[in-house]
Amino acid sequence: MQILIDYRPALRHRTGVGVWVYKLIEALAEAHADVLDITAFSSSWKDRLTATLPVSVRQVDRRVPVRLLNWLWHRREWPPVEFLAGGPFDVVHSPSPLLIPTNGAATIVTIHDVDFFTHPERADSEIHRDYPPLARAHAHRAGAIVVPSLYTRDQVVRRFNISSDRVFVCPNGAPAWPIRSPPRSGGHLLFVGSIAPRKNVARLLQAYARLRQEYPAAPQLVLAGQSASDSDRLLATLRQPRFAGCVRHEGYVSEDRLRSLYADASAVVLPSLDEGFGIPALEAMTVGVPLVVARRGALPDLVGDAAVLVDPLDVEDLSKAMQAVVTDTKLRDTLSQAGPKRARNFTWRGSANVLREAYLFAFEHRRP
Repeated sequence: MQILIDYRPALRHRTGVGVWVYKLIEALAEAHADVLDITAFSSSWKDRLTATLPVSVRQVDRRVPVRLLNWLWHRREWPPVEFLAGGPFDVVHSPSPLLIPTNGAATIVTIHDVDFFTHPERADSEIHRDYPPLARAHAHRAGAIVVPSLYTRDQVVRRFNISSDRVFVCPNGAPAWPIRSPPRSGGHLLFVGSIAPRKNVARLLQAYARLRQEYPAAPQLVLAGQSASDSDRLLATLRQPRFAGCVRHEGYVSEDRLRSLYADASAVVLPSLDEGFGIPALEAMTVGVPLVVARRGALPDLVGDAAVLVDPLDVEDLSKAMQAVVTDTKLRDTLSQAGPKRARNFTWRGSANVLREAYLFAFEHRRP
């Protein structure tokens, strides 16, 4: 079966969707090269496809600007991907909620979360322009829909009125990282994610300021993640006297640096208003870092008993949870032991197996 997967989200900083695309291509090629012939398609004016992918994966790299191609695909449904990547293909897989035009291949879309639909004001300009008006229709036209969690599946089924048998759950797999050695006492609090409204960083900072008032010995707060287009005003607050010397923003960090930040952390704090999955939570559990996470979206199902759950709208609740994890050694030990056990439930091989079934389903139910 000839499969084309849009690789563009993994071209630059591999976070979120990019990690998901890259790792699933690896796992598919390793587990199902006997039945799947995979093409990784990329298109950019500046960035080239230079990743080391399995030798069985064909790579197609075209010098066409990302925004231009997206506009043509989303608004004109042209050109068919075969015009750029050759073909023919049996299945064409979009890692976004919008279809890739094709000359007769079965199609799959990926819906990582529905925040763009429920809160379009929190999305960037291109997503705000295209996703809310088009995603429902594209989901109905697709041969199958791929999501990262049961929570997102239920949201898609309910909000888009989609039959659940067309929706396939392919979570992220846990990274191949060892459990960390016991960290030094007084390790920092760590937030991992983009500095975007959905991540609720403003309330995190308010809760941290309250924590410092109640517990002046509270450790430093580290924010690791790239800035969103509208995050300048929020990041400017870090220069206020109450945050000077105790909060720092590292921006996007490499995998090695990220592992180092996890290794030295007292806890990871993720107060997101909504998450379709929650990669940082899975990474933290894998290495045994205690978690404080929002009682929202996919996070509660993901973390199970390996986290303290909080109301992300309640600054006091968030502050008290951070203080509990910082000061209660028994609680930290309990969460640290629960995390790796929980993380073992999530493997790239398992998700690749489900994705193969999604390809077969879409191919068998393709429209003439």
